[in-house]
Amino acid sequence: MSIANNLKKIRAEKGYSLERVARLADLSLNTIVKIENGANQNPTLDTLQKVSKALEMSVDDLIK
Repeated sequence: MSIANNLKKIRAEKGYSLERVARLADLSLNTIVKIENGANQNPTLDTLQKVSKALEMSVDDLIK
């Protein structure tokens, strides 16, 4: 599974909007949209850490 698919699935399971994930991760909405749509297939480690923290999971779980 790709990061995009994992992000979309986990976000849906938690009932989080793209805006909420962006706010919780302290990232721009555009960054989250690009990751989820697959436009950014290689986000930085810092970005992955922020997103995984916002989703209350490990980076490993996000990228598996």
